[in-house]
Amino acid sequence: MAKLSSSPVVLAAVAHPDDIEFCLAGTLLQLKEAGCEIHMWNLANGCCGDLIRTREEATKVRWAESVASASLAKAIPHPPLFDDLAIFYNQESLSAVSAVVREIRPTIILTHSPQDYMEDHQNTCRLIVTAAFSRSIPNHFTTPKRPPYIDPVRIYHAAPHGLRDGVGTPFQPDLLVDIESVLPLKRSMLASHRSQQEWLEATQGMGAYVEDMVNMARDMARHDTSLSFAEGWRRHSHLGFCPPDYDPLTTLLPEHAVPLDNRQTTFA
Repeated sequence: MAKLSSSPVVLAAVAHPDDIEFCLAGTLLQLKEAGCEIHMWNLANGCCGDLIRTREEATKVRWAESVASASLAKAIPHPPLFDDLAIFYNQESLSAVSAVVREIRPTIILTHSPQDYMEDHQNTCRLIVTAAFSRSIPNHFTTPKRPPYIDPVRIYHAAPHGLRDGVGTPFQPDLLVDIESVLPLKRSMLASHRSQQEWLEATQGMGAYVEDMVNMARDMARHDTSLSFAEGWRRHSHLGFCPPDYDPLTTLLPEHAVPLDNRQTTFA
């Protein structure tokens, strides 16, 4: 089994303010309790998630809400790089994202599923995966310039919002994390995003957005009848990232991580 450092660094990297709280904050909180240094990063600024405020006003409000949520988690927040609907997989974006990844030097990354319900999420996933893959490549230039690092990193993909991708295919996890003990704090983190509640209620009829999050955690737990509330994960391939047996969620969270044998084919 590959060894973990004494204080692993975890990066939760998603598209929008509130994506962490909806999809993966429970696992992040469990890792914090296990002794990890945790970082929270929304690549987009939330400027389009408002019907009343200007883009500039919405950006300020969403950043303040993100900082408040990170404070509850005792996490290090990182400012966004892009506007909503402007996360693109191109060289300029990759150089900027790679610089942040090299600054944080994570050994665990929690991010979106490659198959999600919207492009910002999918492009965030692609950028983060490539930035992690190129973390040790000296000739991959970042903006601003940051030195490479060679530590192993394991990437875990969270379930899409609603637990289905854009064409309705259900998310099939290969790992669950029991989040029942940290669910109250996860609720408080999501409730920090008050402007998002206004947006979801007005545009998607989701007035009870915190309860919608809880219901998704309950639905995910149905993959294992011993759990009440869970977040589901799929492990990214180890190739180019870490040794095959490097599975820090399972190692760090032995009482909370539940591997599922759902894969038809297992690659060494």
